[in-house]
Amino acid sequence: MRQINRVAVLGAGVMGATIAAHLANAGLEVLMLDIVPRELTGEEEKQGLDLESPQVRNRIANKGLADLLKMKPAPFYLQQYAGQISTGNLDDDLAKVKECDWIIEVVIEHMPIKKDLLAKLIPNLAEGAIVSTNTSGLSVNEMAEVLPAEIRKNFLVTHFFNPPRYMRLLEIVPSQYTDPAIVSGLADFISRRLGKGIVYAKDTPNFIANRIGVFSIFNGIKHMLDLEMTVEEVDSVAGPATARPGSAAFRTSDLVGIDTLVHICKNTYELLPDDECRETFQIPEFMEQMVAQGLHGNKSKKGFYKKEQVDGRRQIYYYDYNSGEFKPAEKPKFASVVAVKMVDDPAQKVKMVVNGQDKGAEFAWRSLRDSLIYTVNRIPEIADDIVNIDNGMKWGFNWEIGPFEMLDAIGVESFVKRAEKDGIAVPETLKGVTSFYRYNDSGQQEYYDLQEKSYHLVPQKEGQINLQILKKTSGVVEKTSNCSVVDLGDGVFGLEFHSKMNSISGDILAMTHKAIKRAEDEGVGLVIGNQGTNFSVGANLMLLAVALAEGAYEDIDLSVRAFQKATMAVKYAKVPVVAAPFGMALGGGCEFSLHADAINAYAETYMGLVEIGVGLIPAGGGTKEMCLRAVELAKQYDTDVTPFIFKNFQQIGMAKVSMGAAELQGMGYMRNGDSVSMDIDRLLADAKQKVLALATNYRPRRPAENIPAPGRSIAASIKSQLWNMKMGGFVTEYEAEMGGIIADVITGGDVLPGTPISENYLLQLERQAFLKLCGNKKTAERVQHMLKKGKPLRN
Repeated sequence: MRQINRVAVLGAGVMGATIAAHLANAGLEVLMLDIVPRELTGEEEKQGLDLESPQVRNRIANKGLADLLKMKPAPFYLQQYAGQISTGNLDDDLAKVKECDWIIEVVIEHMPIKKDLLAKLIPNLAEGAIVSTNTSGLSVNEMAEVLPAEIRKNFLVTHFFNPPRYMRLLEIVPSQYTDPAIVSGLADFISRRLGKGIVYAKDTPNFIANRIGVFSIFNGIKHMLDLEMTVEEVDSVAGPATARPGSAAFRTSDLVGIDTLVHICKNTYELLPDDECRETFQIPEFMEQMVAQGLHGNKSKKGFYKKEQVDGRRQIYYYDYNSGEFKPAEKPKFASVVAVKMVDDPAQKVKMVVNGQDKGAEFAWRSLRDSLIYTVNRIPEIADDIVNIDNGMKWGFNWEIGPFEMLDAIGVESFVKRAEKDGIAVPETLKGVTSFYRYNDSGQQEYYDLQEKSYHLVPQKEGQINLQILKKTSGVVEKTSNCSVVDLGDGVFGLEFHSKMNSISGDILAMTHKAIKRAEDEGVGLVIGNQGTNFSVGANLMLLAVALAEGAYEDIDLSVRAFQKATMAVKYAKVPVVAAPFGMALGGGCEFSLHADAINAYAETYMGLVEIGVGLIPAGGGTKEMCLRAVELAKQYDTDVTPFIFKNFQQIGMAKVSMGAAELQGMGYMRNGDSVSMDIDRLLADAKQKVLALATNYRPRRPAENIPAPGRSIAASIKSQLWNMKMGGFVTEYEAEMGGIIADVITGGDVLPGTPISENYLLQLERQAFLKLCGNKKTAERVQHMLKKGKPLRN
């Protein structure tokens, strides 16, 4: 397959523009084209423009690009990436497509329009160029018929999910003519460069994720009506309690757009006359009325939910489908759902809820029962294997576990017996299956092939590190309940957190020293990383809350010292240490990363020193490290340290969190030599390669001495600004006090500018400041408040 450097996106609507943005995120050059407007706007008429003016002819594509810069959540990692997108129109600039290696058609979901554009493309394609269509379910084989044979083999569906930056799923659907080498080559490129999770679907309406996801939503509506439940009651069950996203069923519908869901449902009903559950896709009358009334979900600010300000406070309302009116949210609590609140394992949650005894549990069982049976019946119609379907639902609808993993959680044999007891027809292929996934004697994961009735290895990407598999093949060299040291091969060890939300506990701090010693004695380096939901949300506050309640300040001091010793051990190991953060890397998670020799972050990494949120200072070396980095930059550029200190102070004082790894260099958390992985499946492997590269000529660092302190004059300037903010009512007295304490530490304490200080001295200032804040009544109240809200972590 030819190298892909330049991509054309044909269509600059929301989907086309956001696809273009993510291509730019990946460093590709993008040409974005759309149609020529047929009429002038009032503003264009005032400017004396006509329909032949270039700015008019390119207006739609230019607007698509401009809108990207205003979108939230941001489609670009950094706004300057917009410079990689050039715009034009489909009449004047189609010839420029000949310069592109990959062309993505993203025009309206209407077959005649798509066919017409594909036909126009034919003379404007370079030899070997790949052409794909972004469709949510139109037939790729029908579209392929308008293309000549030499182009058909390079034509396929690449179905991005919205928003492309954040939704991992990409469905690939080849036509009957597509060259398999093009499919595999493009899939590898999209996985590596765009970070997508690839699912291979068939040429059927709605492909995989939308087919199962939309069925699940409308099947849930059917059971909601039968059980006389509210939309709010359904969402309390159909979310995290049953291993699905917090948006559950109806918040997801609002996000997708109720009008869009109705459109998909109608198409499905029309295109699938032989579907055994076709009637489930009949639109309920109340939803037709919602669409007619403009209740389209988030885009109209009203759907199944709406938000309003009542007496200065936000009030959430849910839609009552019986009365057609909105009612105040009541936060229903079913006993079956409450029982799994503190359960981490998604499979265990599903099993517990469906076996509950209340109405919520009955809804969970009925809705999952029908959805899982429907999914089983879709093989081989929509996909050849269960892995593609499970991945489709996890990556496209944010399910924690896929449908077949849910069947394993419930127990396949138990599921069959209970469904048959309900009088439900169970697929014959399901009978006799003991489990859909298992590990073989070699520790490799296998899946059950429903067609061949045998097990096959779950596909792994070349070079991918799977900690679950490694740990089942004697890869674990040391372990506690919260962390493990894993042999990653080639002399590289891994320190894995696996505590609740990967919060940092005492045994993790102790294991850090063991992991480093293991790497020093038996290997060449260490990776700090894991494969949980987030890298680490910081240090667990539960022990701190207990210590504060008991006034055990000596214990707190010992805990802070232990944290500092662990991060300093990371920084001054005799072998290279690379951190591999992803998702949330907050507080202590950020501090561990800052002290590594290098960072190899996943593109979606949200990192920050956020301790001030609970009235504390970063004391695991974080404040110290940001002081050192400010001084280093001042030395490097032979300039005043003040602006660097002010910037780093503001980041700590405002608990600033990056909105992606691309922002971390500008924040000073990542430096030259650090890197970003687009594909999370390759994150640990990439970090391992960085360790091996550093190990070739590694020079251990030494604790910093004779650091020229920024000094008390800079601290005084910061405190002066804090005083002005307090007088203006922008910060409270308590917040100004906390800011002043941070200022004292980050500037090196009560010393003259340039006074030689050591790294150890800065750590001592951190500890003293931390203990001082712990003694503040408001800090104790904040910590307790976080715990009461069910957030027992430093976040």
